[in-house]
Amino acid sequence: MPTSYDIPEVLDRREGPHGEIVLRRHGELLQIIANGCFLMDTSDGRSERLLIDAALGALDGRPAPHLLIGGLGVGFSLAHAAADPRPGRITVVERESAIIGWHLDGPLTDFSARALADRRTEILETDLVAYVHETSDTYDALCLDIDNGPGWTVTEGNDSLYSPAGLTACARALRPGGVLAVWSARPSPEFEETLCNAGFQQVRTEEIPVARGVPDVVHLAVRPG
Repeated sequence: MPTSYDIPEVLDRREGPHGEIVLRRHGELLQIIANGCFLMDTSDGRSERLLIDAALGALDGRPAPHLLIGGLGVGFSLAHAAADPRPGRITVVERESAIIGWHLDGPLTDFSARALADRRTEILETDLVAYVHETSDTYDALCLDIDNGPGWTVTEGNDSLYSPAGLTACARALRPGGVLAVWSARPSPEFEETLCNAGFQQVRTEEIPVARGVPDVVHLAVRPG
C-alpha cells in the first residue's frame, strides 16, 4: 500500500487560457504539471543553471548584458541569474499567471524571493512565442526553457518557437553577437540543423548527464554581428 509520502498532494489547480496547470507536493519536491504532463520539479536545477552559465559564457565578457529568460518554472534559472553579478538586467517572460502567483506569495517563494526582489529583475506576464514576434526590445541573450524543448512539446503552439519562423523572431530579438540558449529534455541534431539554417553561428550542444535515460541539454547559438 502506498504511504501518504508516496501520494502527491495537490497544492493548487487552475484552469488557464492554455489548459490546466497544477502545483503539487511529492515528498520534499514541488512539481508543476501542465495538462496532465509533468513539466518540472525542484529536485535538481543543474540544467537550468547551465542554461544561464552557458549563455553568459558565450557572451565573452560583454558588460552588463540584458538577459531574457523564457519560462519562470520553479525559479532555478532566475535565481541563478540573479545570484550572478554579471547581468545588468534580467527579464522573465511567463504566460501562466498561476506560476507567477506561486512565486510571489505561494509555495515557490523560497526558490525565487531574493531574485524577485533584485532591482535588475522584471517579470512580464505574456506568451513568449508571441512576445519574440512582436517586441521591439532587444537582448544580449535569450535563455529559453519552454515546454520540454524543441523535440517534445506538450502545449499546442509551443513548437512554433523552434521552427524557422520562430528562430528568425528570436534572432530579431537578439543584439548582434547575442546568444540563444535553449534547454531541452533530450538532444536534437535536427534542431541544431534548423539553427544553422536560420543563420545562427557557433551552434553547439552542452549535455547534463543523468542517472538514467538521455541527458538534458542546452543548445547554444550566436547571432552574427
